[in-house]
Amino acid sequence: MRKLIMLLLFFWGNTALAAPVISPERYNLKLLETAPLLFEFHRLTTTSVKQEFYFPKRDSTWHANAAERERNALLKYGSDKVFLAASVVGGVEYCGGEILGDTIWPGFDGGLYLRGYVDSLEFVLDARIYSEGHSAKIPKSFDGEYIDIQSGENNDGIEYASYARYRGHIALNMGFARFDVGRDVVHWGPGYYNNLALNQFSLPFNSMSLDLQAGPLTVVSIYGDLRIYKGYVNEGNKNARNLYGHRYELNFGDLIIGVSELQVVYDDNDIWLFVPIVPLFIEKGNYTESSNNGAISLDINYRLFNMARIYTEFFLDDLHSPNKLIENKDVQSKWAWMIGLQVGHDFEYKTHLLELGMIAEYARVEPYVYTHFKSNTAQMAHLEVPLGNQNGPNSRTIDWLFYSRLDDCWMIALHQRWSWKGTDAGSSLDDPTPAYHAHINKSFLRGAKMQYSITPILGYEGRFTNFALEWTFVDDAKVYARMGFKW
Repeated sequence: MRKLIMLLLFFWGNTALAAPVISPERYNLKLLETAPLLFEFHRLTTTSVKQEFYFPKRDSTWHANAAERERNALLKYGSDKVFLAASVVGGVEYCGGEILGDTIWPGFDGGLYLRGYVDSLEFVLDARIYSEGHSAKIPKSFDGEYIDIQSGENNDGIEYASYARYRGHIALNMGFARFDVGRDVVHWGPGYYNNLALNQFSLPFNSMSLDLQAGPLTVVSIYGDLRIYKGYVNEGNKNARNLYGHRYELNFGDLIIGVSELQVVYDDNDIWLFVPIVPLFIEKGNYTESSNNGAISLDINYRLFNMARIYTEFFLDDLHSPNKLIENKDVQSKWAWMIGLQVGHDFEYKTHLLELGMIAEYARVEPYVYTHFKSNTAQMAHLEVPLGNQNGPNSRTIDWLFYSRLDDCWMIALHQRWSWKGTDAGSSLDDPTPAYHAHINKSFLRGAKMQYSITPILGYEGRFTNFALEWTFVDDAKVYARMGFKW
């Protein structure tokens, strides 16, 4: 019966997931899925499939089934070793919020979505142009990336914001290895909202990565090209900030143990750090302290009876000594911790499938985590946004999500968040970390007030169209609504 249900859903329901790469969630460039990574995590929780917690990653089933999965593409070509599918994508959006200080309406986007393969080379590209109306005198960027403001003086009295966005990958599959070059957000670890090393709710950057498989061990190496300031016209972005990272995952079936190590370098780039066997936490000592910033994290995930996952991550940015870390008083004791639980189950009735689940996460990030000795240098950030936990240093966050999806099409969810953010030294990414020899006490969440928000989420994912609505109430009030298409 389950096979029949899945077969019917395959032919009738959402086919938006057809792509050679499984990517994290997106602020922009929305396709037909309301929350694709959420339901990938649901699949990892409720089935016996191999668990892997690094994204973007290859969808190994796409290549073999591309012709059938892409049957609705506007243009399609296939031969023995070549396949190409092209779709027109776009939509209209209404969004804004109190913190943003702007309302975007109407917001239009349109572009081309390409995917395909040539022998063992796979590629995907989503490129779009945007045009938006803004209520604020100085338009704000909803997704945190750059926007171009067209003044009325130069456009017959019409003022609007326009810009372009893209995400894409081109990857060579070599059996035991995969080399990928592209632009995307990177998400490492078993958490959904609060991963501490690399988090899906950060902003996309250009990168290249190498995935190696050796039995139960997976090694992922990444190089990323980061930007310091949000404004693309800021001359400070000529100064180079680069990311290197390695993730090691040991797979014991239901138990996954992962280690992620990061090194951000400022005007001291060396491609040697990309080599998978180079331990960054050791190699860091060979660099000038003022030009590099390193961290390491350990995460553990355990799946129980194909019904739940419990997971945790400990992130270490810096320390004087183990004793100082345990005392947790000195500013050099820079660490973060996250723990979470996901529960899920699928219910079948006749030809219908209902997916239900819950995610609960708690995260604590100490003062000065992700920061560096001098502002706007080797911070663990891109475009003034942390690469890891989005609440940044000196914060505490609790997330609670209930979600459901019917027939792979209708999604209803409710997300609640409780958050605290300190206001004194060490709360901002660009607060300079005191010199290593300076023994200064820190304070956690001094001056912090609890912020609470509740967000109902509604989504419809059709074969050619979608609708999504997220409306946040109480603190951090905001709204996001979209009608989109893919043909």
